[in-house]
Amino acid sequence: MNQSDINPDVRQHAQALLDFIDASPSPWHAVASIRQSLDDAGFTALRETDSWELNAGSGYYVIRDDSSIIFFRLGEDNLQHSGFRIIGAHTDSPGFRIKPNALIDKQDTLMLGVEVYGGPILATFTDRDLSLAGRVSLRSESVMPETRLVKFDQALARIPNLAIHMNRDVNTSGLKLDLQNQLPLLLTVSDDKHSKGTDVFRSLLAQQLNCESDAILSWELAVFDTHCGGFWGTQSEFIADSQLDNLASCHAGMRALLDSDNHELTQVCAFFDHEEIGSESVKGGNSSFLGDVLNRIAIAHRCDRQQYRQALARSLLISADMSHAWQPSFASAYEPDHHVLVNSGPVIKVNANHRYASNAVTEAMFMQCCEQANVPWQHYVHRNDIPCGSTIGPMSAARLGIQTVDAGNPMWAMHSVRESAGVLDHTYFTAALSVFLGKN
Repeated sequence: MNQSDINPDVRQHAQALLDFIDASPSPWHAVASIRQSLDDAGFTALRETDSWELNAGSGYYVIRDDSSIIFFRLGEDNLQHSGFRIIGAHTDSPGFRIKPNALIDKQDTLMLGVEVYGGPILATFTDRDLSLAGRVSLRSESVMPETRLVKFDQALARIPNLAIHMNRDVNTSGLKLDLQNQLPLLLTVSDDKHSKGTDVFRSLLAQQLNCESDAILSWELAVFDTHCGGFWGTQSEFIADSQLDNLASCHAGMRALLDSDNHELTQVCAFFDHEEIGSESVKGGNSSFLGDVLNRIAIAHRCDRQQYRQALARSLLISADMSHAWQPSFASAYEPDHHVLVNSGPVIKVNANHRYASNAVTEAMFMQCCEQANVPWQHYVHRNDIPCGSTIGPMSAARLGIQTVDAGNPMWAMHSVRESAGVLDHTYFTAALSVFLGKN
């Protein structure tokens, strides 16, 4: 398939991705969006606090702490003979989170204090129409609070750049923001309606949630760009949006599982929060979540402990995460013999120090998935003199003993507030994942 003949189905699949991202400005909203798709497809919600009764051929999902989700279709094959087919990804993206004491009053200018979450490209957040989304905890009659999602559709805040007249070296030295003093978001200007000390921010949340201000106890709020995703390029062959890393992989994995007609294999998608900050949490990729769910699936298959271990030994996992595409204006940043091109197929990521989980066996497995899906593939290797990132792949492989490959689509400007990728690649990757979930 060439960029000149992108068919309507391919473009529609890319538009569905953009719609998914725009509806999911925080990890909590991403899981809510996925849950809606699963509900529409007839999947059954499970809770970790309940006993599970599972039926072969049926679909189920379980959510941990609102922003990590595992969903699966129970296969008809003996689990110890066929194993699990697992797609792993993450729901979080780098950016800013609002501090508990959010409001800052600087000489009658009200600002919001933020912490840096993960490793965003800070300069890309300046001069953007920013808003807030996440979850808020409210008072309740029980020991556990009531939790609600909140999302402000309108632009609320901004980080205005300093004019070039006051920062003459910005174009030669680059924009460098002081992490403590120059990241607070400009929210509004005080006037006579706001007496000193009034918590305008808490009132704003209460109005959006239709509750009393004093009912609000705590929040986890992400900062997002209100600019919706769109197409660009001479043939509209590229897409741009926030959070392509890694909601594009979540969407591809979800569509591959939902559209599968294989009822023999047990197919699993595990999408975790907190990958961007190391995955060490109750719901991260290095938590017990995936192992707990797989074990309970095995119990439903009437597997004993030995048979469960047999199932894990026969299982395969694709750690689905985006990859760095070749950008010729920054050629020195790339390994010269492993240029990855946008719209040229999914990328197998390899690292000798096992920052990626791929090995020769799992690489070949994914290549064959691509061949059977009739899509191209590429290899990515990081430069030796630049530290390499990582994924949930190595930790999942180590924790569970499952053969794993790290793969994902190429993209530009990873961790920018506005990332770019290829229209064709999203269909390519989804097709390869579909083969993975459906072939013995």
